[in-house]
Amino acid sequence: MEITENNNYKLITSEEKTFDLFLSEFERIYNKIENSHIILKFSSKNNFSEQNILLLLDYAFIQKKKGLSFVIIGSSVDIDKFPEELNIVPTLIEAKDVLEIENIQRNLGF
Repeated sequence: MEITENNNYKLITSEEKTFDLFLSEFERIYNKIENSHIILKFSSKNNFSEQNILLLLDYAFIQKKKGLSFVIIGSSVDIDKFPEELNIVPTLIEAKDVLEIENIQRNLGF
């Protein structure tokens, strides 16, 4: 797992072979990144299941309550199979767009 810090967000890149390894590492570092917008980037090698990714929904809710964004980049993920509260996009550019849109919505009181 690699953490790239940006002024506006923390990019977490996962290269773990199993979701259990990823989740264990993510839970370990979460307290260091929880006060930032979070973008998770899964590689196509990860091949995480829908059930695995749904386990991240709690983190999305926590971040939203804090007024922060939580976005997953997964190019091989069928976003229609997930609730809209879980932001899943295919590219980093779109993830940054989600951060910007959610920031505008928060500023407007939505």
